[in-house]
Amino acid sequence: MAGSNLKKRYAKYGYLYSLPFIIAFSVFFLYPTALTFILGFTDLKGAGNTEWHFLTTVGKPWYQNFEDVIKSKTFWKAFANSWLFWIMGFVPELFIAFLFSVWYSDRRLKIKGTLIFKIIYYMPHLVAGSVTATLFIKIFGYPVGAVNQAMGKLYGLFGATWENHNFLINGGDLKKLVVLINVYMFYGYTLLIIYTGIIGINPEIFESAEMDGCNRIQTFFKITLPCMREMLIFVLVTSIIGGLGMFDVPQMFGVAANNAVITNMTYLNNLAFRNGYIYNRAAALSIMLLILNSICSGIIFYLMRDKDEEKLKKIVKRERREAGKYR
Repeated sequence: MAGSNLKKRYAKYGYLYSLPFIIAFSVFFLYPTALTFILGFTDLKGAGNTEWHFLTTVGKPWYQNFEDVIKSKTFWKAFANSWLFWIMGFVPELFIAFLFSVWYSDRRLKIKGTLIFKIIYYMPHLVAGSVTATLFIKIFGYPVGAVNQAMGKLYGLFGATWENHNFLINGGDLKKLVVLINVYMFYGYTLLIIYTGIIGINPEIFESAEMDGCNRIQTFFKITLPCMREMLIFVLVTSIIGGLGMFDVPQMFGVAANNAVITNMTYLNNLAFRNGYIYNRAAALSIMLLILNSICSGIIFYLMRDKDEEKLKKIVKRERREAGKYR
């Protein structure tokens, strides 16, 4: 009994230590999320307006805000751009991450100084996206950006003339620039995650494969990739959430080239704080993005599930069910 009372006395300190997190979580996440779900079904709009009504009470269908968002051409443009930027950025990120991770973790190569390289690769991820975007805007600036100057000197070596190009007014160039910035910012982060997963694989497995005569390609596809399943799920889920929620880099380009690089989050920001303060549609879009991220994450978990383990569980369940019939 005395031990039980002592545990209760100590337990209250645990609740006190967790109280700051609970308060911060409730104020900055739980309350805004709940409010967003409510406002998505209301008529709230206009700067400074605090009065709102549920759509069903003003003679409109409950899904009106969602319908308005879906009918918007700007939404579909932002939706397509978000997927485009994610796919074009994630594929080279993953390729670079696996390439360097396999090289650095291969004991047969014995590459020295890998720690320095990993620090250098990760450093761009530590810089805010807005700062990196500003840097690239200066590099690709017109008419005296670093790229234009370098191309002018390069062409001059061959007796040709380079006409300064304005990369910041053409939609295609802007999209390539956004992809380049995202790859530059996140390939180091992805590399460290993949590298951590590879060095976590039992070295004896690689030794056994080498003794059995497996070359590096066979080892990668037959051992490394299957053993990286959980880590790849993490990378894919976090990457797709980040890709569909891309904001800071496209926002730095504003409405250049007729909103050529608008994304889901920049469109949401425009709805809520720029174009008429249409809070109800912005809330509806937030709900749609949450559902989309949940569906995409669920698909990734399903497609990358351990099928052998699933088959084994089915066999065990069937054996137990059959054993129960004969009792």
